[in-house]
Amino acid sequence: MKPIVALVGRPNVGKSTLFNRLVGERMAIVDDTPGTTRDRLFGDADWNGRVFTVIDTGGIDPTHGGRTPLSVGSAEFISDIRIQAQAAIQEADAVLFITDGETGVTEPDREVAEILRRMQRKQSDGTFQPPIFLAVNKCESRERRDSASEFYELGLGDPYPISAIHGTDTGDLLDALINALPEQKEDEQDESIKIAIVGKPNAGKSSLLNKLVGEERVIVSPIAGTTRDAIDMQYEYDGLPITLIDTAGIRRRGKIEKGVEEYSVIRSFKAIERADVALLMIDATTGITAQDAHIAGFIKDEWKSCVVLVNKWDAIEKDGTTMDAYTAKILNDLNFMSYVPILYISAKTGQRVDQVMPMALRVQEERLARLTTSKINEIIHKAQDAHPHPSHAGRALKMFYGTQVRSDPPTFMIYVNEPSLMHFTYLRYLENQIRAEYGFLGTPVRIITKGRRE
Repeated sequence: MKPIVALVGRPNVGKSTLFNRLVGERMAIVDDTPGTTRDRLFGDADWNGRVFTVIDTGGIDPTHGGRTPLSVGSAEFISDIRIQAQAAIQEADAVLFITDGETGVTEPDREVAEILRRMQRKQSDGTFQPPIFLAVNKCESRERRDSASEFYELGLGDPYPISAIHGTDTGDLLDALINALPEQKEDEQDESIKIAIVGKPNAGKSSLLNKLVGEERVIVSPIAGTTRDAIDMQYEYDGLPITLIDTAGIRRRGKIEKGVEEYSVIRSFKAIERADVALLMIDATTGITAQDAHIAGFIKDEWKSCVVLVNKWDAIEKDGTTMDAYTAKILNDLNFMSYVPILYISAKTGQRVDQVMPMALRVQEERLARLTTSKINEIIHKAQDAHPHPSHAGRALKMFYGTQVRSDPPTFMIYVNEPSLMHFTYLRYLENQIRAEYGFLGTPVRIITKGRRE
């Protein structure tokens, strides 16, 4: 699991600007692929080879309905920032507390700093976790950098004067941050197959989990948002140990309420990260939506296998073409995941629920499959003979050989004369040729090119 860093602070101090700077390169790549754009609630950052997840918590706003400022010490204001700070402390391995060097120290800054200090957990070695780093943003001028010393009064150690918009002095802050982060933990030795049930609120996730395990293990309610935490459920299926992970419904970014719900969504994304297979539940009564595609995009980004479950199929009026029309629509909207199997179920009545686990296990089996080097080379050479890679500026790409370097997910290395000549559309073509020979049902396939002399 990657370490998590939460950005905390009041509105308009530059949290989103710093967030974009930290994760911008990766997010830009994601945005280039139609349909895979994720809600900009979090993203991965890489600093000096250390990868960590950045959480943008949204501004802690000391106003009532965005209109009248609350008096200092207002119970409503204190409650709001306490929920934000507590959630950040509970979920994060480190906290970046962002302040504004232009306005100087404000009363809301003091309130947040006090709450963050109180909620740190003292360790046996006398240190406090998670570490809190104080960033003083908008320090473009020397005068503002010099005046950042006033933020010592917050009692959070050395302030780091930075300019998020220009990137000035962010390196010192990030150096200190990554030195304080825990080493990336390998998944614990758990031999069970981890299957996460994900989707929008009220899609029937908890109902499906209860139906799969054969008893009422989690609360089922028509009220969206009943499930707050990612809940692990261990059971055996056909002699195999399974961990089912029920998750909170993932709303669109603009619909996510601050505080508890915001962090329940983070737990859902973390559940996907540690899963082997994700069951993406779509509400048949509403059809596939843009948010379903966002969630599918995150599953794809994390290289997780996936089965699409169209739930509440019993509530749909059908004729002989209804299922085919639904399938065509889903495959069109999830064109970046055309390899996913689709099941039409009713978690309420149990219709086709008995097909869910066999399909998930089949997908997991294909996720772990390996092809021989001779078979891979046969595939890529046949593909090259049928459709040679177009030349670029008189230079031709040559593919020498390929091999599978790992499974989980299936990852192939192809050695070529010049990797920069490989076009992404040809990589997609090669993936299709590999899938034609071995389907890798429901599983993403990663192809990497590496240079080698002839």
